Order: sequence, then structure tokens, then C-alpha cells
Amino acid sequence: MSAPEGFRAITGLSPFNALVGPLYRRRDDRGVSIGLRVEEKHTNSRGICHGGLLATLADLALGYALVGQGDKTAGSFFTVQLSIDYASPAKVGDWIESEVEIQQAGARLAFANCYLVAAGRRIARASAIFARAGKGE
Repeated sequence: MSAPEGFRAITGLSPFNALVGPLYRRRDDRGVSIGLRVEEKHTNSRGICHGGLLATLADLALGYALVGQGDKTAGSFFTVQLSIDYASPAKVGDWIESEVEIQQAGARLAFANCYLVAAGRRIARASAIFARAGKGE
């Protein structure tokens, strides 16, 4: 199955993210969205998408959205806090994509929220705090 229109495969992924993927990115007037098609390798013992994968996808989506803000958030960030609430399961074949809202991106910290959406329904909500990487980090 292919990605929806507007999404392009992300190349040059880290070794971990390559294991998680394939991952896709879309950039439009709403910002950056990360997407993934659920495969067998993404499921838990009950055959639904593993919560750890959803947490990883939310963390990546939040980070990509921060970096995608350009000059407002220039530099690199690392996650210092991530919380996630699971609302509904996703199954093999489902397309999951992120909706991210950057609340605040300051000189040291950034705050953001993310919804993961599958088949028109919000399946998870995440919030995170990121710290701007300093020299030597």
C-alpha cells in the first residue's frame, strides 16, 4: 500500500528509525506531518499496533515539526518529557499520520502537542517538552 497524496518517504533515517519505518513526511501550510502504514512488524501480541510504536511516532512527529518551523526553532532539540494517552487501536493496513501544534519554542525549551490520526479518528494524544541542544550535546 502506498502513502496518501503529499507524503514522501523519509530518506537518511537513523538506524532505529529505519527499523520503525518506513516513515513518510508531508509539509504544507499546516506544518510537518509524519505518517506510517501499520505493518505486521508494528503489532503487539493481540495483532494491533503496539503502543510503543505510537509513542515513537509521536516523539518523531513532534521533533520533525519543531525542526520544520525554520528560524523560529532553528537548532536541534532533544526530548526531556513525553506523555501519551491512547484512545483507540490501529490495525494492520491503517495509515497513521500526525497533527502537531507547537505551543511555545523559546531559547531553551519548546512545548508541543500531537494527535495521531487513523481513518479519521484520533487514536493517541501526546505532549512533550524539548530542550535545545547546547554545545557538546
